[in-house]
Amino acid sequence: MSTKKSSLVGKDLAEIIQSHPFFSDLGKKNLNLVCGCAKNVRFKKNEFMLRTGEPANEFYLVRNGRIALEINIPGRPGYTFETVKEDEIVGVSWLVSPYRWSYDARVIDEVRAISIDARCLRAKCEEDNKFGYEMMTRFIPILVQRLERNRIQLLDLYSHNE
Repeated sequence: MSTKKSSLVGKDLAEIIQSHPFFSDLGKKNLNLVCGCAKNVRFKKNEFMLRTGEPANEFYLVRNGRIALEINIPGRPGYTFETVKEDEIVGVSWLVSPYRWSYDARVIDEVRAISIDARCLRAKCEEDNKFGYEMMTRFIPILVQRLERNRIQLLDLYSHNE
């Protein structure tokens, strides 16, 4: 067992959320807003955390395990375009209407995570614009990084077909 995992035993939800790199520097007021929408969850190997087209009603702070982000290709198994692991985030579609997943997230190894209720968090962002801006400044870099990695994968894929 890693030091990080064993150090989380006996901690409350706020301490666990604040120990995740995504929210490590979040102020107490904003941390309390996030905690009001959060709960611990577990997923078993090969279970889907989210499926393409379903409502994007949550996102996840991954505590441990690995998740394959996959796109569906008719007549083929899902294509993994990224693998998410401990200390990362699964789910960004909760931010943008129509709030539907555009990919699947399949568990590779058993996953423990914090689930954040997106409807709850969106309501808090609407009520407190400063908090909403804080959430956007945390999620936008994830979107940009994932788009850039996918662009590089596509360039690599198509450069070998010439």
